[in-house]
Amino acid sequence: MGEIAKRIDCDVLVVGGGINGAGIARDAAGRGLSVVLCEKDDLAQHTSSASSKLIHGGLRYLEQYHFGLVRKALAEREVLLKSAPHIIHPLRFLMPHAPGQRPAWMIRAGLFLYDHLAPRDFLPASGAIALRATPAGAALQPQFARGFAYSDAWVDDARLVVLAALDARERGATVLTRTRCVRVRRDAARWDAELRGADGVIHVHARCLVNAAGPWAGSLLHETGAGPARPMRLVKGSHIVVPRLFDGPDAFLLQQPDGRIVFALPYEGAFTLVGTTDVDHDPADLDRVAISAAETAYLCDAVNRCFTRRIAPADVVWSYAGVRPLIDEGGSNASSASRDYRFEHDTAGGAPLLSVFGGKVTTFRKLAEQAVDWIGPRLGRSMPPWTAHACLPGGDLYGKVPLARAVLEYDGWVRTRRQQFAWLPEALLARYARSYGTRLSALLAHCRSRADLGEEIVPGLFEVEAEYLVRQEWARCADDILWRRTKLGLHAPPGAAHRLDAWLAAHHGAAVTEP
Repeated sequence: MGEIAKRIDCDVLVVGGGINGAGIARDAAGRGLSVVLCEKDDLAQHTSSASSKLIHGGLRYLEQYHFGLVRKALAEREVLLKSAPHIIHPLRFLMPHAPGQRPAWMIRAGLFLYDHLAPRDFLPASGAIALRATPAGAALQPQFARGFAYSDAWVDDARLVVLAALDARERGATVLTRTRCVRVRRDAARWDAELRGADGVIHVHARCLVNAAGPWAGSLLHETGAGPARPMRLVKGSHIVVPRLFDGPDAFLLQQPDGRIVFALPYEGAFTLVGTTDVDHDPADLDRVAISAAETAYLCDAVNRCFTRRIAPADVVWSYAGVRPLIDEGGSNASSASRDYRFEHDTAGGAPLLSVFGGKVTTFRKLAEQAVDWIGPRLGRSMPPWTAHACLPGGDLYGKVPLARAVLEYDGWVRTRRQQFAWLPEALLARYARSYGTRLSALLAHCRSRADLGEEIVPGLFEVEAEYLVRQEWARCADDILWRRTKLGLHAPPGAAHRLDAWLAAHHGAAVTEP
């Protein structure tokens, strides 16, 4: 992997390798600033890989009058779809409706707003629908004969973070994973930071510090000596994965008796992803976050109210949970806490400090753009924003400029790849195309036959991909590969993680052990 310098001088040090930190590092590097990004674990290991996997405006936020947030998110939905059409794709949602739920007129009004708050270039409009006429509708209980349909988008959240970090590195940033910021000191002109990782201590001298530590953002300032702790509202969201509940490509939005909504999404072909919950979380334990029995029961009940097939906790094949760092506005309802973001700027004490609080996956690019708009002038480097008109790595299916064509004609692009890599099994090509986009050519640069893929370390994972993920995408252990870079962990047999870690240790030194 190469030696890391023991001292690095840079313009910006970003602490936190979730979606906001990676996005800020990418934007800043693309504007010519020298950037160091450090993350104490793997990229997207915590909140940013534990989302509902959606790029969406947030239909339910309209009920809470968060029109600005919804408008901003809907505008970003269009931008992100075009910039990364391999890992983001349109998703149609079905909303079953029955007596006792929100009135139909209210839903129609909300969907009208959702369609018109921001430009919608190519996604279908919302409307009423006869659910029995859809493939998925056959799985619903008889009382759900009619409902509504609207459009949003699906995202591979963990890969989105990795691609943002990859773009940052290719534009000159230094990205240090499993490297903790343990101390910072500020004077009038710079920050002196001490980072600790596998290669020892690294001293970074930065002209600006960005605190993008997610759930840890409120405490990072105090722990590193940069300032007082900032109270935040930490809300845990949990999801379950169960065997497939319905056929077809559409997803469901399920209204609950308590006023919340739960998504049921097609997932990895054979499964359905169900979530999410909203539960206040104790800040004392952020490194080990898991779904509770009560949350599992809540999500099972949500499914059982709507679908003919009943599920129980024993049917859950996988679950995950993440802590959302939300702005604490003093409300009692975790579900209604704002998902918008807020910056805190500090230049009074010397070198600039920018702390990021809140935010959601959908608005990460806009957040990063606004963050660097503030940073640049403080460093005497005002440069125009650029990310709205740039593809993420692998997203340039039909050229370097983001195009609606890349979204609408994705299947055509894949058919061309099938001709190019005719020797590759169709299912494997489909997964590679979704994961790597145009970087598929780099992944398979030296492969002319299936034998060139190397050993199949675990089912579906060949040596050529594992090597690529280690050398290009910071993968260090089985969980990095099986659960964040891919979702092969869902399909892997018992012992697969141990086998992969043994391979990593044999070929790249000792594999990292997850906390």
